Amino acid sequence: MADPSTYRPAPGSIPRDPGVYRFRDEHGRVVYVGKARSLRSRLSSYFQDPAGLHPRTVAMLRAAASVEWTVVSTEVEALQLEYSWIKEFDPRFNVKYRDDKSYPYLAITMGEEVPRAQVMRGTKRRGTRYFGPYAHAWAIRETLDLLLRVFPVRTCSAGVYRRAAASGRPCLLGYIDKCSAPCIGRVTPDEHRHIAEELCDFLAGGARRHVSRLEREMAGAARELDFERAARLRDDIAAMSKALERSAVVLPDGTDADVIGIADDELEAAFHVFMVRDGRVRGQRGWVAEKQAESLEEVVAHLLTEMYGSADAEEIPSEILVPVLPEGVDQIGEWLRVRRGRRVAVKVPSRGDKRTLLATVTRNAEQSLARHKVARAGDLTSRTRALHELQEALGLEEAPLRIECFDISHVQGTNAVGSMVVFEDGLARKNAYRQFVIRGDAGVAEDGRVDDTAAMREVLTRRFRRYLEESATSVAGAPRDEDGRPARFAYPPNLVVVDGGPAQVAAAVTALDDLGVEDVAVVGLAKRLEEVWLPDEEFPVILPRASDGLYLLQRVRDEAHRFAVTFHRKRRSTSMTRSALDDIPGLGPTRQKRLLAHFGSLKRIRAATVDDIVAVPGIGPAVAAQIARALEATPAAPGVDAVTGEIREDDEHPRVGGPHPGERTAR
Repeated sequence: MADPSTYRPAPGSIPRDPGVYRFRDEHGRVVYVGKARSLRSRLSSYFQDPAGLHPRTVAMLRAAASVEWTVVSTEVEALQLEYSWIKEFDPRFNVKYRDDKSYPYLAITMGEEVPRAQVMRGTKRRGTRYFGPYAHAWAIRETLDLLLRVFPVRTCSAGVYRRAAASGRPCLLGYIDKCSAPCIGRVTPDEHRHIAEELCDFLAGGARRHVSRLEREMAGAARELDFERAARLRDDIAAMSKALERSAVVLPDGTDADVIGIADDELEAAFHVFMVRDGRVRGQRGWVAEKQAESLEEVVAHLLTEMYGSADAEEIPSEILVPVLPEGVDQIGEWLRVRRGRRVAVKVPSRGDKRTLLATVTRNAEQSLARHKVARAGDLTSRTRALHELQEALGLEEAPLRIECFDISHVQGTNAVGSMVVFEDGLARKNAYRQFVIRGDAGVAEDGRVDDTAAMREVLTRRFRRYLEESATSVAGAPRDEDGRPARFAYPPNLVVVDGGPAQVAAAVTALDDLGVEDVAVVGLAKRLEEVWLPDEEFPVILPRASDGLYLLQRVRDEAHRFAVTFHRKRRSTSMTRSALDDIPGLGPTRQKRLLAHFGSLKRIRAATVDDIVAVPGIGPAVAAQIARALEATPAAPGVDAVTGEIREDDEHPRVGGPHPGERTAR
């Protein structure tokens, strides 16, 4: 591995002009290609303190042994040269945002003397018109079968075509008028080519024009009393209309656009594209790619160059709708104009049908990313590899088969809560999740707000104190608590993950040390650069971006964050719907529901005696006396229900189960 300082060029030797640069390894192979508006500014940014660079960039710099650049006149030329070099050298550190899946297309081989319509996958061929992509090959065949009635283009293979020509008999499609049978001279090659061109025009967005033409011909035939021809034209129009129904109308103005939705996280990005032609969705495609630590604007810029760099002119639409404008949008627009031969608008829709369609495409991308995560997490091989990678990277004696992750959630220090999620053998075990309300002074700073590190220490202390208590009282077999119920905290984790950096890790270690808990490893996962922090270490552990171990840690951390935020929102909602029962010691939500279910309303609870309250299951004499005293000290306002805050004429319609979330309460 080379030291970047050994090949760093002198800053004064780097021009300020736009250009393209290449990093090469010791064997002369290109490992990275990039472009820059100012070569000096961009290249100098690579040779700064490695702590401020992304791990992938640091790995690239260490793999390289030299850097060279080429000056160009404009940024558009830089964009063109960058794409050419990436395509030529295929550098290992350039993230590929293009789709590597093989989607089926409806292809019409216009480069042949007698064009043929067929389903095609893989590399596109010169002289062939492509329409799609489609999700399934059967969808192409059904659409083509409908259109062959109107556009009887040849669909047979070269061998079948030659045999029919030699025998002088057409195939079955020729007999049922779904092929114009150029093989036996029923039409000339030029006439057949004209039919194929009309089919291409129909598929490319000229559907309404063809339907209108057939409708005029049908009306003319009817006026001339040629009802047989009018009936055939009617059936042709019906076939066209049915084929068009397979493509949803999404934009009424005949828009020719590609709509790109993106969903991303720190490691990967999911892309989904709707191809809209003549206002209809003609095709769609979606894929997931690895993502560098780039802004979404940079991701969009790379995506556009890779999507349309190798596309034919007719495949580039007049509009490209994206979630954010890419960096250098003017240069990309000019580059696309040169490739297409006409203007291409790259823009973000702000309102109307286009904005709605972009939101739909983005939801598809989000679902694709979620499915990708579930599929990857559910793969046994990946999970096993992830656990062994964590064992080696963190120096553990054994693979962390049980991982617990903790997170704190609050809004400006209020309604603070903690969450604990559990992953066993790489999979979430949701029945072991736990929630914590930060109550103690240990989690509150001097200004009255919640201190994250103190709150983390409190949550870890409570969790492992329960572990020690339940372990001491457990009997043979499954651990049980003192009431004989299954213990909730009796199983210790192999690895504790906290959401944060060195401060949170230190707080967790302090909590475990104070309780004397040993043999539990602690790490922190910082969001900014996905760094893994170990206790008392000056520098973090950097796991490879494509590492299954890092992916597992990230998924555990994200799940803990989701669980904490969900609980916090519920707490905030509940805090807005408090009643007089909330401040009574020993009276939790379960007992409140039992009281309200038994008596029907807070008014009737106030009128009840201590003996009446004791009759409620789960409430003893001491708690009943507290309830009676508390309600006597806080009388309800006349005519107002103390639970719902609503003015009530009578008590015939009680509220069972307490107030609904979002309702105001009277105190």
